[in-house]
Amino acid sequence: MNKTKEYIKEVILEMKHVTWPTRSQTMYFTIAVLIVSAFIAYYLGFFDKVFSMGLERFLAK
Repeated sequence: MNKTKEYIKEVILEMKHVTWPTRSQTMYFTIAVLIVSAFIAYYLGFFDKVFSMGLERFLAK
């Protein structure tokens, strides 16, 4: 139990050294993640469609 209390005290002490992002930084990074995620989803969906169409044509012959 003593080790657990010591661990929690050390975590609290270390969290005081953390530099948290501002509200505007958080909004900017959130929007950036959403845009990149949408682009990657579109990119993967496009190639999935192309490859599945190619495979259908290949198997139909």
